[in-house]
Amino acid sequence: MGRGAQCCSYSGCGGKSLALVGSIGMREDLIEERRKKLARLKEAGIDPYPARVRGRIEAIGIILRGFDVLSRRKKEVVVAGRVMGVRDQGGVLFLDVRDESGSIQAVLKKDSLADFNFLKSVLDRGDFVATSGPLFKTKKGERSVEVKEFRILAKSLRPLPDTWYGLEETETRLRQRYLDLLINQDVAGVFRKKAIFWQGFRDRLRQEGFLEVETPVLEPIPGGAEAEPFKTHHNALDMDLYLRISLELSLKKLLIGGFEKVFEIGRIFRNEGIDREHLQDYTQLEFYWAYRDYRDLMAFVEKMYKSVIKKVAGGFTTKHGGKSINWGKKWALVDYVAEFKKASGLDPLTASPDALERAASALDIEIEPHFGKGRLIDLIFKKAVRPRLIQPCFLIDPPVEVEPLAKRLAADPRRVERVQVMACGTELGKGFSELNDEYGMPPAAGFGVSERLFSVLMDKPIRETVVFPLVKPKRD
Repeated sequence: MGRGAQCCSYSGCGGKSLALVGSIGMREDLIEERRKKLARLKEAGIDPYPARVRGRIEAIGIILRGFDVLSRRKKEVVVAGRVMGVRDQGGVLFLDVRDESGSIQAVLKKDSLADFNFLKSVLDRGDFVATSGPLFKTKKGERSVEVKEFRILAKSLRPLPDTWYGLEETETRLRQRYLDLLINQDVAGVFRKKAIFWQGFRDRLRQEGFLEVETPVLEPIPGGAEAEPFKTHHNALDMDLYLRISLELSLKKLLIGGFEKVFEIGRIFRNEGIDREHLQDYTQLEFYWAYRDYRDLMAFVEKMYKSVIKKVAGGFTTKHGGKSINWGKKWALVDYVAEFKKASGLDPLTASPDALERAASALDIEIEPHFGKGRLIDLIFKKAVRPRLIQPCFLIDPPVEVEPLAKRLAADPRRVERVQVMACGTELGKGFSELNDEYGMPPAAGFGVSERLFSVLMDKPIRETVVFPLVKPKRD
């Protein structure tokens, strides 16, 4: 079942702010200044990169939720995190300390810390620190830790960016995603949602009795989809292998072997182009269900998608391209052939290749001599039909030329039992009643959905919903 010149602003601790150009974007003088601070720490006998953190560290988010109770009890807490802000008020130093769960203010006072002046001289935004002390609120109501003990856990030598900006900021953010995650909390939130997304599918399938499996990434013969594979060589066996382009074949072998409900969430590799919807390596879910057909798939998939979307989006309505998408309504059944006729004026079941070529040319579709009828139908569909399907629906029963490996409709053998989940003008999942001859695989339905669905839910290009997407190296 296959799937369908930067500028950054950097700051030092002492109020310095510079616009720096380039992917590294670091001023050597600022780095050198921090190296001198590192040397001073070592000269003072302080390990700037200790292996252990003493005391029981509390997550900042938990502290903030129980702040009022903890502060009344005068309970001392140990907080560890990265310094994201430094404000020097002479005899008082205010730090914004952030961990994965939240941010809290740490207040260092000259009359409470014997080494206050030294700490102030070596501390920078970006350093990892541990603080301990009681909780209190400032006059402005800021929830804070009154620092009684302080320790540097990791001295940062490179200044952190304040913000990302510029015409090409997306490319910079993708190249330096670790900084993007650090500075832009909304970006970090996307990947927390992505974990919920895949876990939602996994939980729903397990509840239905599916077995999760792992199948080989390296294959002697690529199969299961029409795509260009990546090729590699196995030195020990002295043989060429391919990175899989689909999860299909191995999962079907498990059905032959006696398993009836199997699924895998795994990486797929296709040596093809990059655009808003496609990557060369991506995550895909495929499941196979014995003794079911594509009609059974539709009922199950609609419930599963709605369950996952509610967990990710907090409801059944999302935005995409400025449009409101309602996933909560009953999904319509849309006939592929009827929709094709409506958009192109041609019946894909009876149209000749010449007629399809003329229709494709009229839509400014580039055609090559080797394109067969199925390819022409698919290209016209993608250009003329797919963009019209905005609200979630099931597109069913295309011509056999489009999906030759699906079972044919008993009522019309020119068509096949295939279903596509369509929304936002694109395909967001595909399944069909599987062919099952040769060794005698049981009657079965199979379905696949990739992380394109998640990118649509986030209303972002797919590269922006991947933690570390592959980008072309910059050349000087």
